[in-house]
Amino acid sequence: MLISLFDWNKFVEANSEAHVMQHGAWGEFKSLFGWSAYRITNSDSGAQILIRDLPLGFRFAYIPKGPVGGNLNYLLPELHDFCKKKKVFFLRIEPNGWESNSNQNQEMPEGFIRSEAIQPRRTIVVDLRPDEEEVLEKMKQKTRYNIRLAIKKEVIVDRSRDVNKFYELLLKTGERDQFGIHSLNYYQNAYDIFSKYHSCELFLASYQGIQLAGIMVFLHGSRAWYFYGASSNQERDRMPTYLLQWEAMCWSKKMGCQEYDLWGVPDEDESTLEKDFACRSDGLWGVYRFKRGFGGQLYRSLGAWDYIYSPLRYRIFQLILKMRKIQLA
Repeated sequence: MLISLFDWNKFVEANSEAHVMQHGAWGEFKSLFGWSAYRITNSDSGAQILIRDLPLGFRFAYIPKGPVGGNLNYLLPELHDFCKKKKVFFLRIEPNGWESNSNQNQEMPEGFIRSEAIQPRRTIVVDLRPDEEEVLEKMKQKTRYNIRLAIKKEVIVDRSRDVNKFYELLLKTGERDQFGIHSLNYYQNAYDIFSKYHSCELFLASYQGIQLAGIMVFLHGSRAWYFYGASSNQERDRMPTYLLQWEAMCWSKKMGCQEYDLWGVPDEDESTLEKDFACRSDGLWGVYRFKRGFGGQLYRSLGAWDYIYSPLRYRIFQLILKMRKIQLA
């Protein structure tokens, strides 16, 4: 059955392993940028469903990193009924789980087909359960050195509410590294909405009043996620980005998180990543070189699965995707 945002958040808060993208705040946030959010539960399972209208009158449904609790099979009849009422032509689900050697070929319920993930498939997760010294000790020697160097070189990291300063850094980062960024309004709303739930923190690093770098970190239950980061071109030899991540990890640990998800590295196996990272900087390769130093473990998500309600529209949609006329994220 459909439930309210308030009741959904009570349900999610009782599931500490739920992904932050299944928190009601994520639906509130995405609703400001072209999506509609709905929440469905039965006795022990639930899902936050995002629906988006596409060109040509197409509409699709998306469950990012869900469902929450229980078994998807128990929830499927209600999901299918809901999707048909909303006249979506397909449902995409990205389950909240990791591949392992034993489940690389994991199957979804009957009728689902493998699809292309919207969220990054592969990531690095740092274990925050040991004490801080042990977390540091598991990092690469160069990363530990850079964290201490930043402290020695008088970099200051503060928790901040100033999204404008963060956005100024993002503009510089996007221009330098040649990648697109969202509007100021996008990041401001992300911060404002999640802050209501004490589930977001903005960290800014500075030196003698000069803003050097910033990161926005989100949390739910036992995990924190580093989604957005930026840095200026000034004083980069002071290594502010390393200290930022370390301070964010320490904050996440104090908030009760057991894991810190660095969110997004190239979708390659570890041997390929280690072989090629020193000579590649395209796509996510540049950030892998940075993230690998924090001593986390490489994981790969279970990917994406589609259930098709209108095969003809789905085929047309696939053709449009190949022409890169639609962005789903």
